[in-house]
Amino acid sequence: MTEKAGNHAAEHAGDDAADQVAGRLEQVIAAQVRHYRTSAGLSSAELAARTGLSKAMISRVETATTSCSLTTLQRLADGLEVPVTALFRGADTDRDATFTKSGQGSLTVRSGTQHGHEYRVLGTLKGRSDAIEPTLVTLTDASDVFPLFQHPGTEFIYMLSGKMVYGHGSYEYTMEAGDSLLLDGEGPHGPLELLDLPIQFLAVSAK
Repeated sequence: MTEKAGNHAAEHAGDDAADQVAGRLEQVIAAQVRHYRTSAGLSSAELAARTGLSKAMISRVETATTSCSLTTLQRLADGLEVPVTALFRGADTDRDATFTKSGQGSLTVRSGTQHGHEYRVLGTLKGRSDAIEPTLVTLTDASDVFPLFQHPGTEFIYMLSGKMVYGHGSYEYTMEAGDSLLLDGEGPHGPLELLDLPIQFLAVSAK
């Protein structure tokens, strides 16, 4: 292959890659426009009237058969009453995620560990200070009630099995499988009485 032919092939490969990126972006915009339009209960004609675009243009956008200009994107966002960035949601697919198989998770040592409380962290996201922290807590006949916890943020507790009395501030809640409690972490909270062992609950905290 000559140098000229090689350069020509490389240029076409670059064009193909760009087309693939553009195609993915068009599909994301199409899905988001369709989602927000139907969620708002708007027909294509009504959205066209709101945006000043033609009904045919709305159809081409929602079928990913056209590339939108910035002006068109702004009109669509205004008509749908959403930020322009909402129309690109899902375009950046390289995001952190943690998958944890049943019975797995990272055992962690906390202040209640010495009192027989088992804490198994079910997932973390690196570099995210606002990420929630789901923890599976297990209490057995080797567990004691423990001086109440306090921490910044909020916490959600969902009972999986067993029965306990859980305290938060001056209030007490008798909790069994299926019960849940959402609380302010600044208030003193924790198990007060272990009524039916073993006890397992999911604790999800967020800052």
